[in-house]
Amino acid sequence: MTYHPKSDFMRVMIERGFLADCTDYQALDDALVAGVVPAYIGYDATAQSLHVGHLMNIMVLRWLQNCGHKPITLMGGGTTKVGDPSFRSDERPLLGPEQIDANIAAMQQVFEKFLRYGDGESDAIMLNNAEWLDELNYLDFLRDIGRHFSVNRMLSFESVKSRLDREQSLSFLEFNYMILQAYDFLELNRRYGCLLQMGGSDQWGNIVNGIDLTRRVLDQEIYGMTTPLLTTSDGRKMGKSQGGAVWLNGDMLSPYEFWQFWRNTTDADTGKFLKIFTELPVEECDRLGALEGSEINAAKIILANEVTTLLHGAAAAKAAEDTAREVFEKGGMGDDLPTVALTATELGDGISIIQLFVKTGLAKSGKDAKRLIAENGAKVNDTALADAGRMVSADDLGQPMKLSAGKKRHALVVLQG
Repeated sequence: MTYHPKSDFMRVMIERGFLADCTDYQALDDALVAGVVPAYIGYDATAQSLHVGHLMNIMVLRWLQNCGHKPITLMGGGTTKVGDPSFRSDERPLLGPEQIDANIAAMQQVFEKFLRYGDGESDAIMLNNAEWLDELNYLDFLRDIGRHFSVNRMLSFESVKSRLDREQSLSFLEFNYMILQAYDFLELNRRYGCLLQMGGSDQWGNIVNGIDLTRRVLDQEIYGMTTPLLTTSDGRKMGKSQGGAVWLNGDMLSPYEFWQFWRNTTDADTGKFLKIFTELPVEECDRLGALEGSEINAAKIILANEVTTLLHGAAAAKAAEDTAREVFEKGGMGDDLPTVALTATELGDGISIIQLFVKTGLAKSGKDAKRLIAENGAKVNDTALADAGRMVSADDLGQPMKLSAGKKRHALVVLQG
């Protein structure tokens, strides 16, 4: 079915590839035309930083605000105490309140780069569901809210069904999660007039639960919209690099490494990622994505610069590009490369080159480092490394040592004063 959206926000969602599903497309489109729509996405505070897998939905909130509507970033201070079982094979580790609060504070730094917070009609607000979940009386909640949920229906949701089909334990604690998330939508509608919940396609069941509950309890018409599960052209889940998660907080992943992640995008994904992760016009994204051969590399640099500028600022993006050019084109060291500083104690009488490749994150393990060397993919100071048994001494580190894994991944090793 072809949609012809009337609202700017829906047009952007469709044109740029953000829309997977919607509970009532036409009614939501009408609401977006009629006035300012408050809309939320929920984020559990399970880690110290958001990662690149969250970036698609952060861009959805940014576009929502750019189109004149009100984003709500809902932090799961309450639900993080329970843990979302969606599509997991095991129960999440439970965190204490201090760690949860610290995680929320770290995530807030990222949201403030993409959204304008304040008291204006379309200014974003950040809320914490502990505000209402911590105050719940269990018996009242069971009587007033629990009676609206069918266990039969809850068991049919894919996130739960997949766990049960594999005969993996699903605790009662986690089973409550979807009721609490549904209750979030009800409270956001009651307290803040929120009309729309958005999230990844894996959240569809949770979103529908919230809509049903709000209709039953408040007799309010509200909506849900999901974004597609983003995979790379080779079928991998978006957001993982060879070194692990691609964090959005600069103290967990340097702006250079973040820039490099986008520069390493495959040719086939470049146009799609430009539409989703930048604000360049759609026509320009299509033009750049259609480039071939060496020209597509220029498009990848534009992608890396645009995304890095949004998160870390234009100066960090330029510094990353300058470092990359120095490292790749001129064979230089590059001031901005990821750096591991060894103390004299750590170095001792010498450290194996294998250990250095692991310490710098260029190899996941000693076995991985040995394979890299055997396949001629490892270099030391731009010279191919053939000897996996090589030891590095203090004399070798009189100057910074540059390690390379393949053509695109580099790091420096230095000896601390």
